[in-house]
Amino acid sequence: MSLYVLALVLTAAVLHASWNLLSKKTQGKAPFIWLMYIASTLLYLPVLFVQLKQGDPIYSQPLVWFSLSSSVLHLGYFIVLQKGYRSADLSVVYPLARGSGPLFSSIAAVLFLHEPVTITATIGLLFMIAGVLLITGLSFKKEDNAKVMTGITYGVLTGLFIALYTFNDTIAVKSYAVSPLSLTIGTSLFGAILLFPFILTKKDELKRELKLHKWIIVAIAILSPAAYILVLEALKYAPLTVVAPARETSILVGVFMGSKVFNEEDSKRRLIASVLILGGIIALSLR
Repeated sequence: MSLYVLALVLTAAVLHASWNLLSKKTQGKAPFIWLMYIASTLLYLPVLFVQLKQGDPIYSQPLVWFSLSSSVLHLGYFIVLQKGYRSADLSVVYPLARGSGPLFSSIAAVLFLHEPVTITATIGLLFMIAGVLLITGLSFKKEDNAKVMTGITYGVLTGLFIALYTFNDTIAVKSYAVSPLSLTIGTSLFGAILLFPFILTKKDELKRELKLHKWIIVAIAILSPAAYILVLEALKYAPLTVVAPARETSILVGVFMGSKVFNEEDSKRRLIASVLILGGIIALSLR
């Protein structure tokens, strides 16, 4: 992995953990997600116009189809993620989502993109599985197992959506030369359109979200696409099996935030588990 790709991925990781912290604070539902999509589309349109003036191609038929499929997968991701944040701890849902995502992505890359399997990649996957098992901390004698199991369910399901949209978007960028910026804006636009029928009867919730969380919505609308555009840019120069795991260095930041900001329990065990997951990510990134 070159220093340029590493810089892109690490910056994306910090931005990603930051917007997830903000998202956990709001515990928003469909109206919140729709407002975020609208804000994101409006904020990034000027950047797209600059790209257009520079003569870069921003429209193609593959862009439309990949944006549509990506919007469906991202929509599922945001809905499941927000549900997980409302039901369980950030330091459980976030690392499980970010840890299982590259696991699924790596399997898909090997099966469908024919990327090679190495010894270090296998060791990395084993480290990640160990970290996931440790972070759950399940015990049949514990009364709070139901909450942990809820976190596991939503975390892994979120990871599945991460793997699906990452795989979808990787094909768009690497095989069809779709612009990461155009793809991200197209995904936000289609996401807003798909959600629109579901928020028509929720005007009061929309007003409440705007009143309580307008600046958080703006911040996430900037940070979330920026983080993902950086990842898609990195995918132009490195394989999915390297980029997808490396971006999950945000796990440590997310667990730290969950422990310090929300005073979540078992912070030491979850941090150790996150180090294991990070170790697996590093092993996966070695080529």
